[in-house]
Amino acid sequence: MDTKIGSMDASKARDGDVCSPPKGAVATVEDSVPGSAISVGSSEATLGRHLARRLVQAGVTDIFSVPGDFNLTLLDHLIAEPELKNIGCCNELNAGYAADGYARSRGVGACVVTFTVGGLSVLNAIAGAYSENLPVICIVGGPNSNDFGTNRILHHTIGLPDFTQELRCFHTVTCYQAVVNNLEDAHEEIDKAISTALKESKPVYISISCNLASTPHPTFIRDPVPFSLTPRSSNPMGLHAAVEATLDFLNKAVKPVMVAGVKLRVAKASDAFVQLADASGYAMAVMPSAKGLVPENHPHFIGTYWGAVSTPFCSEIVESADAYIFAGPIFNDYTSVGYSLLLKKEKAILVHPDRVTVANGQTFGCVLMSEFFTELSKRVKRNETAYENYHRIFVPQGKPIACKAREPLRVNTMFQHIQKMLSSQTAVIAETGDSWFNCQKLRLPKGCGYEFQMQYGSIGWSVGATLGYAQAVPEKRVLAFIGDGSFQVTAQDVSTMLRNGQKTIIFLINNGGYTIEVEIHDGPYNVIKNWNYTALVDAIHNGEGKCWTTKVRYEAELVEAIKTATLEKKDSLCFIEVILHKDDTSKELLEWGSRVAAANGRPPNPQ
Repeated sequence: MDTKIGSMDASKARDGDVCSPPKGAVATVEDSVPGSAISVGSSEATLGRHLARRLVQAGVTDIFSVPGDFNLTLLDHLIAEPELKNIGCCNELNAGYAADGYARSRGVGACVVTFTVGGLSVLNAIAGAYSENLPVICIVGGPNSNDFGTNRILHHTIGLPDFTQELRCFHTVTCYQAVVNNLEDAHEEIDKAISTALKESKPVYISISCNLASTPHPTFIRDPVPFSLTPRSSNPMGLHAAVEATLDFLNKAVKPVMVAGVKLRVAKASDAFVQLADASGYAMAVMPSAKGLVPENHPHFIGTYWGAVSTPFCSEIVESADAYIFAGPIFNDYTSVGYSLLLKKEKAILVHPDRVTVANGQTFGCVLMSEFFTELSKRVKRNETAYENYHRIFVPQGKPIACKAREPLRVNTMFQHIQKMLSSQTAVIAETGDSWFNCQKLRLPKGCGYEFQMQYGSIGWSVGATLGYAQAVPEKRVLAFIGDGSFQVTAQDVSTMLRNGQKTIIFLINNGGYTIEVEIHDGPYNVIKNWNYTALVDAIHNGEGKCWTTKVRYEAELVEAIKTATLEKKDSLCFIEVILHKDDTSKELLEWGSRVAAANGRPPNPQ
């Protein structure tokens, strides 16, 4: 693809960065076709084609859609764009989840649904993208422009002549809302929505009246005013003051450490964070939600800091440090293990995407995380004490007890074999549940992708997200770990994976219920109806596309299934149903569940 964003190829983002130009430059999105070969009355000078070109220019080459009568003409014009492919999904929720997964890899994603019945269905997925700071462009086919303000009642509404219900719902889960019901400001509204999504790294909502998508307008010719994003920069005085205060604090510390948080992604600061780790020699950990954002093959990487369920020896080093840098942290009840972290504010330097707080004291605003780390790395005093302490106390983890022949497979044994599958050509998607904890313990090779939805934690997210992620990076083999309860929520879009020739390996963890909820608070509602999952996927396959399914109950069967999936069936979608005992969980989930339950069960404060 020839479209450029600044000096970057828009067809594939690097490290999820779609629109970051070189320092001091202005990011411009320009069409590579020289001159305008399109007349005002041309079918290519329509609102729909303009929107399609803008999506491609921003980095979207696949849209995830569910057709409805209000968006059909719009879809005609979107799919007429040669560089934009339509991925038809089974329902709007999965279309939203797919756009979420796509954005995690490409840096931006898009879904297209119909008015209200489609918009409210996709709303949950957009809320999840908002919580995870993902720029997802949610496009809705809206009512005919002539119906606005007429007091008419339309289908796909709640029966009131007020068309704003959907818009009001999207207000709190998007950073910008554009209702395009006239052509005069359509160009401006669309450009503003897309640029806001990219700048804020949050979802946006665009409603297009159904009768406007096919309408030509002078502003929709191929050479309109270039679409540009002015780069943000730090306040120089604030940056200098923040660096000075931080150096003064860190250089007095005996054993400082640094911990990566999930907002490294939105700050586009992963490289700068690693640069600081290289320069400082500090021990480097990640919060659970930041796994995959920094290289785990770094010589000073010590694992996941997750309080009582951390990687062995990691929490001891972090919590005993006399100074810790947290880069883009979110300390919610899940990441803090029910608010049980043993951290002290007076020891912490909290670096957020646009501000820095030093030791529970002064906060420096208008300071960009990436610039802060870059400047800090130039002057920080090297101190490897914390890592040396870690190296002294570290004891390699043992292997699980070997399974005997025909002994039921155990989850710890299973993930020993999963570890061997990982490479730079794979990516891991972990569904909400015990997969969070088991996948968290995997050591990621350089270049291996990793995604999960920790802040929002919506069960079923991973099916759609796997679809979107795999579509964004077809060169990688995605390994998805999905619990049976979660799979029952969104299973249909395995169909879409097959339809688009994806070669994902899905490990369906069949343990008979909502295991993560059992460990928080058990009850009969956590037991689900068992399905014949492989038969279901075979029925969805229906002889169209490449698909292979199997059930495994024993270690030898798992080994054979992995061998088949990675060799003979390497070009097929592989579905491996793993039968596990209902009480076979990671020890981390047991500990985490009891602490989260205690946090949930706190009595009311005295009145």
